[in-house]
Amino acid sequence: MFKREAEQVAFASTTRGNLSYSDFETLIGRVANALLSLGLGQSDRIVVQTEKSFETVALYLAVIKIGAVYCPLNTAYTRGEVEGFISDCEPSLFVGAEERRDEFLHLTDQFPGLKYLTLSGGGSGSLADLIDQQSGEHDTAVVGWDDIAAIVYTSGTTGRSKGAMLSHGNLISNGRTLHEIWGFCPGDVLLHALPIYHVHGLFIALNTAFLNGSKIIWLETFNVKDVLENLPQASVMMGVPTYYTRLLGSSDFDENACANMRLFISGSAPLLSETYGEFESRCGHRILERYGMSETGMITSNPYEPAISRIAGSVGFALPGVEVRIADDNGRILEPDEVGILEVRGPNVFSGYWRMEAKTRMEFRDDGFFITGDLANMDDEGRVTLVGRAKDLIISGGLNVYPREIELVIDELGGVLESAVIGVPHPDFGEAVVAVIVGDGTDNLGDTDAMLADLKSRLAGFKLPKKIVALDALPRNAMGKVQKVLLRTEFAFLFSNTP
Repeated sequence: MFKREAEQVAFASTTRGNLSYSDFETLIGRVANALLSLGLGQSDRIVVQTEKSFETVALYLAVIKIGAVYCPLNTAYTRGEVEGFISDCEPSLFVGAEERRDEFLHLTDQFPGLKYLTLSGGGSGSLADLIDQQSGEHDTAVVGWDDIAAIVYTSGTTGRSKGAMLSHGNLISNGRTLHEIWGFCPGDVLLHALPIYHVHGLFIALNTAFLNGSKIIWLETFNVKDVLENLPQASVMMGVPTYYTRLLGSSDFDENACANMRLFISGSAPLLSETYGEFESRCGHRILERYGMSETGMITSNPYEPAISRIAGSVGFALPGVEVRIADDNGRILEPDEVGILEVRGPNVFSGYWRMEAKTRMEFRDDGFFITGDLANMDDEGRVTLVGRAKDLIISGGLNVYPREIELVIDELGGVLESAVIGVPHPDFGEAVVAVIVGDGTDNLGDTDAMLADLKSRLAGFKLPKKIVALDALPRNAMGKVQKVLLRTEFAFLFSNTP
């Protein structure tokens, strides 16, 4: 699997030392044989909720190696949520965190036929014990391009989580394309601080690094101090916007810290233009923002070369071999710069939602384009700019209001760190625009009346927030995305007594 990089370092960890590609391949073979010893094989679903570790990555690749289906779960999911996922995908094996072993002992009684093993972040647990008994030699199963490799559950911020079925072809095509367009080359070192239960940290970061035979500096969690200590030895870093804002909060983050870096990549949530600009000023690098989904892997990316062609606020162009278009609710293709729903077709697009055939049909056009649900516009050169989620669209007084447009204006106000614009029920307008803001910790944040007066000169009247509410922080999910559904619920009462 990694023959040409056999003796090179695959993972470098300050807590667990180095692991070579040769030893990593042996570990994968032993994990694969451990799975086979349990009677597992092709198409069996294996649900995994463990802490970040070498063994968890080996488990992911071993599941793929035997032709089974890998189902990663957010480590923050509760017992009840885990039970729901297991009930939905009916796995043959659940691998849970050793630290939560007693919490899930009941699962084998609740789900007859389910096997349960544990694995800790340090590499111990009942699965580790089984792995130790196995040989490292294993022949990879033969699978088809369209066979399912993974089921990734969407974040479920609204309604029931959906299991996106990703094929071997989806993962391979996306990994190869990103490896090429992001300029991966011999000697590249990836700084990995992302979680590995999500597309970003698992399929995008790791798969591109593996295709390159890169050394991976392995951080169990994101910590500014740890990142700054390891950054001089890295050449590529992938992160969510929060990582970059936290780095900017350290006086030690400067050009010297980034002397060996060639590329910073951001995704999973919108990157503020202010963060983009300040980052370039501090270290000389323009962050490369890209866009993707659990259902598709990556869809678009800003250019790698020349870096000057990257534009703050834009997620760039469709990847090679991937088609994107902007359409209205009825599927009519819109003209350049018109706002509509982004649709995508290509080898990266999933085959559908697990056991949700009707929902899958609803999400695809007859010509095979997947309806992402993201509002965007595309200029006549094909550059895509996201406006927001279709479900976040506010219709106030019969007029469409796009939250992202207003957020960009609010974020420019003095004293504002970030904002989230939502629609809440209003007896007259149907929905009222409300801005939820977070201050930057300075004394520059004016009162709401002054802010509204400032915004009045920048926004059309129907876009102007009816209220501005300040919070200490915006609610986010594990990947840093603002959970607007929680904000809409919290502030639904604001205009309940308005005559």
